[in-house]
Amino acid sequence: MTVHHVAIIGAGIAGLNVALALARRGISSDVFEQAEALDEVGAGLQISPNAARCLEQVGVLHRIESQWREPREVTLASGISLRRITGLPVGEARSRWDAPYGVLHRATLQTALKQAVSEEPLATLRLGHRIVSPDMATIAAAGHRKPDAVICADGVWSASRRHIAGAPKARFSGNIAWRFVVSAEDTPAFLSREHVTAFMGPSAHLVAYPLRDVSGFNLVAIAAGASPGETWDGKAGHSWQVARNEYFGGWNPALQKLFSKAAPAVWPLYEVADGRWHNGADTIMIGDALHAMMPFSAQGAAMAIEDGFELAAFLAEMPVSDAFSAFEAHRRPRLERLRKRTSLNRFAYHARGPLRFGRDAVLTMRSPDSLARELDWLYGYEAYGFGRN
Repeated sequence: MTVHHVAIIGAGIAGLNVALALARRGISSDVFEQAEALDEVGAGLQISPNAARCLEQVGVLHRIESQWREPREVTLASGISLRRITGLPVGEARSRWDAPYGVLHRATLQTALKQAVSEEPLATLRLGHRIVSPDMATIAAAGHRKPDAVICADGVWSASRRHIAGAPKARFSGNIAWRFVVSAEDTPAFLSREHVTAFMGPSAHLVAYPLRDVSGFNLVAIAAGASPGETWDGKAGHSWQVARNEYFGGWNPALQKLFSKAAPAVWPLYEVADGRWHNGADTIMIGDALHAMMPFSAQGAAMAIEDGFELAAFLAEMPVSDAFSAFEAHRRPRLERLRKRTSLNRFAYHARGPLRFGRDAVLTMRSPDSLARELDWLYGYEAYGFGRN
């Protein structure tokens, strides 16, 4: 092994997961996080089988399975009539893709990862450490040890990314997500507790699914809007009222009633364009810092988890620069394919006019098995290094 110690910038899902993946291969790490505490922020997450498989390998899946819910189906429905159009049978995930499909609150996964890292002798979480420049001297001083490699896992608005020449840049997508959680008592009967439901309408959609760990329903409404700036949890205020009138005004009265009670947080959706992944020597990016994309495939957390698992495997097998090159060559095709799929979903979910009616007609004729086959490449993926420690 030529890599013994790694510095990780950012203690989100990507950073904590890669620390555990490295530890499973005998590589120690310092995880630097500028926050003094890891706050329980965010909303729901969908953990698809490709990500669940990696979480099992790093010893975290069993920590969250008792707190999440495994839906029977991902349902596509009309936001106008509430009519079910079609559904993906994710309740069969364990038998079809050899791993579960679960939904939970982001804080539940973050807490499980943090606890696992705190119990891992090879991983050290350093809160309250803001790394302004990810150079070796700065990091060695902060961690009292010079790392063999630096992994930038500080999210879509990464500060460390600018220190890699030619790195991709974050750009506002033109879309906003309004997120809110409805208590179990206030959840209307038409929202299935057994399904993830995507209600589709002209230029907008709403995703809803139950959260067992917070005894409520997670809802995310997405449509066009003006960016409120770089925030995960801003106040929706006027933007939500505008969206309700402009994009959700013609939706079903039952959904309108639900919207009237909501006080959502606003989340501007940023994407990260293509660019250099690493500096060719000792510093690389993973997760949203590298490839943030729109949430139309519900794969943001999953791709970050895959990144960390696979990068750790490459670093355990070869010198740093070779590992970076191999990781990029291996990951790029999968991420490019996912981008295309996400763009297709975006077009389908927000279709207008005759295109919307055509979409519904085509989807209604699709069998559940044909929908599942279409995603075998995504959910059935076995990450590089799987089963090898």
